[in-house]
Amino acid sequence: MKNSELRGLSVDELKNRLAVEKDSYSKLKFAHAITPIENPMKIRHTRKLIARIQTEVRVKELSK
Repeated sequence: MKNSELRGLSVDELKNRLAVEKDSYSKLKFAHAITPIENPMKIRHTRKLIARIQTEVRVKELSK
């Protein structure tokens, strides 16, 4: 997801998306610990996406 797409979402939608991405991240980490996954860059991409979502949630909460 791009930053422009994240800005268009509401706080509730961002929090739901954050929960989904955190769950995905934990599953990726677990799968990679057992057997190396095909594309380990997915882990880094997911972690950065989580950070972007958290930043956007914080910006929206402060702007209220």
